[in-house]
Amino acid sequence: MIPQPSPLTLRAWLAWATQRLHEAGVPSPAADARALVQHALNLSGAALLTRGEETVAQADAERLLALLRRRAAREPLQHLLGEVEWGGVRLRTDRRALVPRPETEWLLHLALDALHGVPAPQVLDVGTGTGALALGIKAARPDAAVTATDLSPDALDLARENARLNGLDILLVKGSLLAGQPGPFDLVVSNPPYLPDADRLTAEPEVRWDPALALYGGPDGLDVARSLAAQAQAALAPGGRLLLELDPRNAARFAGELRARGWRAEVLPDLTGRERFVRASPYR
Repeated sequence: MIPQPSPLTLRAWLAWATQRLHEAGVPSPAADARALVQHALNLSGAALLTRGEETVAQADAERLLALLRRRAAREPLQHLLGEVEWGGVRLRTDRRALVPRPETEWLLHLALDALHGVPAPQVLDVGTGTGALALGIKAARPDAAVTATDLSPDALDLARENARLNGLDILLVKGSLLAGQPGPFDLVVSNPPYLPDADRLTAEPEVRWDPALALYGGPDGLDVARSLAAQAQAALAPGGRLLLELDPRNAARFAGELRARGWRAEVLPDLTGRERFVRASPYR
């Protein structure tokens, strides 16, 4: 249990919170402490600097302490903040769906690149979770008809809330993978469950707050990706593309499997150079 500190200035409270999060093993304690303070006190980054010598009021300190205890217990920062800015849209985040990762924003970039020059594209986002990819595409391409599927009714409820939050119109469908959506689609995009099952034993504490359904993809992490590709092959329009985010440990392997099954397939790196994305289209 983290004790209640005596009255502190904002700057001293921030230093104290950073130290507590560091002791709890939080990977980015200073950044997380700043984010929690700004969120709890409704402060901008500039205000956090200019008001550093002000004493934190008791009610504010109690609110901050409650958030700090939850983050020290390794509850994801995004859950505590309630919503995040991601890919040009605002997303509510909680335990109903996978927290959208920064690396997946590059998948959104690749999706929009794949749709460049395609008028009024038909797009399917498989396993939409928070709705991040579907909403990011719709925000950037209002002319696109975007369908999003998910097996989890809770995730679909969250995606529906996020669609309303952003004023975006997408079709949300409950079901597995393509969920009876025959297409044709110009793009099928997905961030499917791609971690090998053995990763459950070594997952970071924050990851355990995400639904297991959205994380693990069988012994090698590719069970869902294989099923998805098998269904997508007949659902893609001529020239259409399948675009997936996968584990860097298995993306190249999966691209090789697709080539062996009659696809053009290439592996693309994320912004750190790791082979994370597979872009493919079936030979016709």
